[in-house]
Amino acid sequence: MLTIGVDIGGTKVAAGVVDDQGKIVAHTLRPTAADRPDVVAETVADVVRELAAGREIEAVGVGAAGFVDETRSIVRFAPNLAWREEPLQKKISGLVGLPVVIENDANAMAWGETRFGAGRGQSHVVCVTLGTGIGGGIVIDGALYRGRWGMGAELGHMQVVPGGRPCGCGNIGCWEQYASGQALVKEARELAEAEPKRAEILLGLAGGKIEGEEVTEAAKLGDEVSLAAFASFADWLGQGMADLAAVLDPGCFIVGGGVSRAADLFIDRARAAFAERLTGRGHRPFAEIRLAELGASAGVVGAADLARRR
Repeated sequence: MLTIGVDIGGTKVAAGVVDDQGKIVAHTLRPTAADRPDVVAETVADVVRELAAGREIEAVGVGAAGFVDETRSIVRFAPNLAWREEPLQKKISGLVGLPVVIENDANAMAWGETRFGAGRGQSHVVCVTLGTGIGGGIVIDGALYRGRWGMGAELGHMQVVPGGRPCGCGNIGCWEQYASGQALVKEARELAEAEPKRAEILLGLAGGKIEGEEVTEAAKLGDEVSLAAFASFADWLGQGMADLAAVLDPGCFIVGGGVSRAADLFIDRARAAFAERLTGRGHRPFAEIRLAELGASAGVVGAADLARRR
């Protein structure tokens, strides 16, 4: 039986028809209005109707960036969309006439990778998604961990540095302030300002404003400041995963998100940092650290499979 998975981002809605083997058999993409909740629901309904035409669809899974309640129906809060206590499940289900499950987008991505991607065959998985911030998902004993109120696995907001950098969540010293795409760029900018002679390649590429693409390209060309920024990023990534392993003891970490496309610049050092900082090292197995395999389709595949298992 087919299900539809939908991944709602700040500027677009991606959706696909997914079979029970995790294969996307049809897909579509639409822009959306982040500041208009009703328009977002209508856009999701439109793509579902388009994809369902001529097909027998069992249910719809929707991955949404934000706090999704324990009933998987209400988006309590979304940082990049105008959702506040939004009854998204009821709205979309009423528009399309199908069962609908709402899930946090990072949870959906983690489930997709565990079922059909880099986590296949693993029952204890922690997925770390590296984008502007850090998202995450946790699978324990083969089941997605959501927490008592559906708001678990906000990995990026572990506070790792008391009195550290301010975070958009309102706290300070959160992990995503040291091991995210935003953190990588911030580190490179600060180092380049302090030591411009070591950042000649980066500054030449940037032409005035340093962004992630320039940091990555400069690092590949041997720019000292860009390489130092990636080294700091990798050390913090390994440290955070070691902390998570001390609590969750997973068999596997999956590292995905947009920054993971530059994994050749940091993944080996992150693995080494993880090994150096893991509590009880030398007397316990080490979790594997794998790169995600499904790319941008992980959220769609995961949401569709969660709808199938509703």
